Amino acid sequence: MFMKLKKYALLLFILTSTFSYAQEKILYKQIDSIKLYMEVHKPKNMNTSTKYPAIVFFFGGGWNGGSVYHFKPQADYFVKRGMVCFLVDYRVEKRQKTTPFESLKDAKSAIRFVRKNAQKFNIDPTKIVGAGGSAGGHLAAATALIDAYNEKQDNLEISCKPNALVLFNPVIDNGPGGYGYQRIKNEYKNFSPLHNIKKGAPPTILFLGTNDALIPVETVKYYKLVMDKVKSRCDLHLFKDQKHGFFNYRFFKYYKETLSKSDSFLQSIGFLNKNPIIEIE
Repeated sequence: MFMKLKKYALLLFILTSTFSYAQEKILYKQIDSIKLYMEVHKPKNMNTSTKYPAIVFFFGGGWNGGSVYHFKPQADYFVKRGMVCFLVDYRVEKRQKTTPFESLKDAKSAIRFVRKNAQKFNIDPTKIVGAGGSAGGHLAAATALIDAYNEKQDNLEISCKPNALVLFNPVIDNGPGGYGYQRIKNEYKNFSPLHNIKKGAPPTILFLGTNDALIPVETVKYYKLVMDKVKSRCDLHLFKDQKHGFFNYRFFKYYKETLSKSDSFLQSIGFLNKNPIIEIE
């Protein structure tokens, strides 16, 4: 009996380990000795004559730390929906002793890399979604709205701007009183998404819990107001009494709800087909 259980446990470990591996891990950037990778997750049985929509995920962690696996559950779902998903690593303070500015440079490099290699990945370069949570949400929004902080080695002729944004309790205000101001200081004028919304901002869906200790509800309401003024779509969804990070997989109810609303949003802008809707697991 013990041996059978041991064999079963080993089989389970192998299976779960296999499913946790990326289909492909690619070096997208190197700065001196620092190598940065992104994991590429693709739908099964891809048709090489079809151009798929893509979604690029940036993990949260205050530009201090975090893991590329933060959004793997969401990526697993969207792969089933026919999207090519990218889980991006970027420089953070704990690992590379860097500032938020380097994090943003890396995020921009990642979007450019994906768009430059659109043919290789079988993706539509006009249907790239930037997504992220907390500081990763900042990076996704900033790639679309911030003109400064580009890596010298990047080809600036390749746009780093996503065509849509999916933001989970994002850090969008870095001004006085906003998140990260002590590190950003007066650079917030060129770094803070809220202070750089302009005409042509991509359609956005934004999620926030009303008890978020880091992102005030009034901040995201004002973000939506400014987006409305420049005539860019911004769907704001507030979740009563929820805290920062409520959308993560361990809070399955809200993980499922935010994922479902993201799916409907991407359908509405023509990035996903309307049927079938895959069961969220």
